[in-house]
Amino acid sequence: MSVHPYRSHTAGELRPAHVGQRVRLSGWVHAIRDHGALVFVDLRDRHGRTQVVFKDTDAALYARARELRAEWVITVDGAVGAREKANPELATGAIEVVASALVVLTRPTSLPLEVNSTELANEELRFKYRHLDLRRPEVVARFVLRHKVVKQIHRHFDEAGFVEVETPILNRATPEGARDFLVPSRLHAGQFYALPQSPQLMKQILMIAGLDRYYQVARCFRDEDLRADRQPEFTQLDLEMSFVTPEDIYAVIEGLFARIYREVLGRPLTTPFRRLGYDEAMSRYGVDKPDTRFGLELVDLGAIAPGCGFGVFEKAVGAGGQVKAIRVPGGGKYSRKDITELEAEAKEVGAKGLAWLKGEGGSLGGSSAKFFAPGALAAIRTAMAATDGDLVLAVADAPSVVAAALGRLRGVIARREGLIPAGREDFLWVVDFPMFAQDEPGGAITFQHHPFTQPREADLPRLESEPLSVRSHAYDLVLNGYELGGGSLRNHRRDVQERVFGVLGFQPEAARAQFGFFLDCLEHGAPPHGGIALGVDRIAMLLSGCDSIREVMAFPKTTRGTCLLTQAPSAVEGSQLADLSIAIARRDAPATSGPAK
Repeated sequence: MSVHPYRSHTAGELRPAHVGQRVRLSGWVHAIRDHGALVFVDLRDRHGRTQVVFKDTDAALYARARELRAEWVITVDGAVGAREKANPELATGAIEVVASALVVLTRPTSLPLEVNSTELANEELRFKYRHLDLRRPEVVARFVLRHKVVKQIHRHFDEAGFVEVETPILNRATPEGARDFLVPSRLHAGQFYALPQSPQLMKQILMIAGLDRYYQVARCFRDEDLRADRQPEFTQLDLEMSFVTPEDIYAVIEGLFARIYREVLGRPLTTPFRRLGYDEAMSRYGVDKPDTRFGLELVDLGAIAPGCGFGVFEKAVGAGGQVKAIRVPGGGKYSRKDITELEAEAKEVGAKGLAWLKGEGGSLGGSSAKFFAPGALAAIRTAMAATDGDLVLAVADAPSVVAAALGRLRGVIARREGLIPAGREDFLWVVDFPMFAQDEPGGAITFQHHPFTQPREADLPRLESEPLSVRSHAYDLVLNGYELGGGSLRNHRRDVQERVFGVLGFQPEAARAQFGFFLDCLEHGAPPHGGIALGVDRIAMLLSGCDSIREVMAFPKTTRGTCLLTQAPSAVEGSQLADLSIAIARRDAPATSGPAK
């Protein structure tokens, strides 16, 4: 039998059972240790590392081994032997390969990154030279984990009777919340495709077609502001089911995560997941994706604020706002500088300020304590269950601002104080979402999830008259303060869908222009259906212990939407633009109208 030119085994494969065998390995030089009569080389590929020994008894081979440098690509022949001192940190740590031949395949020039280094380069440099960053074993491990997660997704849905269907990447632009990425059509001058924000309408049409159970690991695109857990292109697990209730969808998803934990992480996961109503989540935690692994829950001081003597509180409740606070156990140690930093966090999300009181001498003290009426401080101390040494932080403002500010402070303080239990993971379903939202009193009505969500049947009579009171059949899956995804039952009746469009401000003609094809589909016998979409990148991020989805995406974009490796986006040739009937307007040029001269 012929010998493979590059390898008989991978660098992570050899074990004591292979001792005495002759093998061939290929990979990268991870590390070199010259011990005089012996040169030890750690050979690395994506499967692991194997120690290779070059002895001075073969002078020519030994001399060539001493020339090796980190990240050279080599092939080594040799015999497997038992290591004198095993390395328990390596899967191959009980063996070594005694080299008898060496071939250098490539000799890289000086490298801008050290792959084998405990000190990471900054993120910009890592992503500019991502091909080197991806060589690091800990990065490889994240992508192996992601691969295993996706493999279990496919197995789970296949066994559950789902059919995988690919939906179009080039599609029609429809308003679904974020801006679309547009693709100009060469064959239809002046017209554009849109890259999908999600396969939402396509998967609903598949239900109307009778496919019954659909899933897809789908590529999606949204032209929105970026952050650590958001990218312009991302991967989501998309699924839809006909003739279902939310409980059916919960069961399928909980079964998926139980399987992932068992097969990928090797540990059990308790199901069913806890359910938490949207109103309760906002009331207790200030966010609709709460981290429930720690306390610091919001306390409503609205009953105490009127007549308390502190004008900020009184004015807020008088204007229909709220006064809420959180208690920081032991926070009395915080300096003015510490509190100023917390106030800056609250102001970032719209709060005008942050009131604070410290438990001391059986009462509450602080710079604002002198403004409170007799008895008010005692009432606040009781409501907050505060003791000496505690810190009370309060925000008085519109309900949305109060929730955002205190919700932000919960996370900041929990991380600062080490209140998050290590190794604990809290899954929960946030349910009973409102159908609509309003950015400010009197402002435009928008959807809470998306415009195809089904309102509660009992609330339909108030759809037009009191839209903000209408509840929906929507739900989000949350893990440790991160939204993994959201879904809902969908409108399967055309009349209800058209009423929803009307509440959102679509005139019938506009609704017809944007969604006429879908409204026509609803006329042809649509079954009750619902589904969910989960962020695969975010799941991989959390399961691998990262705090940025960029770490689990092979070639991520920066927060400015650029690829540092390829320098995308880039300018294109004028001939390409001419083929697409596109002209580039300078942003600083005056606006013009009429035909081009």
